Amino acid sequence: MPVPVPVTPSAPDTLAAPSRAGAPWRLDATDTDPEALPLLFHRAHRNLPTGARIDVAVAPELPDDLLVDLVAGAGWWRQDGPTDAGGRRVVRVERRHTLADSVGPGMRLLVCGINPSPYSADVGVGYGRPGNRYWPAALAAGIAPVDRDPVAALAAGTGMTDFAKRATAKATEVTRAEHEEGFARVTRLVAWLRPGAVCFVGLSGWRTVVDRLAGPGVQPEPIAGRPAYVMPSTSGLNARTPPAELARHLATAWDLGG
Repeated sequence: MPVPVPVTPSAPDTLAAPSRAGAPWRLDATDTDPEALPLLFHRAHRNLPTGARIDVAVAPELPDDLLVDLVAGAGWWRQDGPTDAGGRRVVRVERRHTLADSVGPGMRLLVCGINPSPYSADVGVGYGRPGNRYWPAALAAGIAPVDRDPVAALAAGTGMTDFAKRATAKATEVTRAEHEEGFARVTRLVAWLRPGAVCFVGLSGWRTVVDRLAGPGVQPEPIAGRPAYVMPSTSGLNARTPPAELARHLATAWDLGG
């Protein structure tokens, strides 16, 4: 059965194309509630080419540290700012060849991977490669209603993020420093949005920063006060874990967040 081509979500109405050659795109998010910013940024990321520069404007009361985390989660490099401009906070960013978080309020489960593959970054969807078993397992577990559609998954209660935003061919290329920095960001994300539970896909990330002896299942150490679950990698290279077992892990993590 052919793998469906991921559908690009609609671009935000407030995303404006450059007014002249060499000028940045503009994204006006000043009237967007903070908890809705990650999905807005996700939609903008998916509709822009790698390397595009964007001037992002947010409400002046949005804390700078939260804005910096949101920019990182959106898969953007921060080039300048944030600075005050006409009663708004403006930050200039560049769109990276990576994935943007699909997260928001009311998540029952937040799924955290290690980092995107170049293929996933190309199509804009985590675990997007045809040989990866994540999406078949998520559909079988009932935590996603549509194949390879993170926006639909979020609407159903499943958000997605990752430790590191640098796309690599192998997860083993992610450095310890990237793991630690990413885990700190994910911890702040969980403290802010309070998902029911967090599921870490692939044992290496959790083992690198929390418990080097951790096995699959519920972990004794929560993340920002929320239950943490660790499961095997869904990569096709992990042939020793059958698809049905991957689906059971995701279903168990979903129940944990209920």
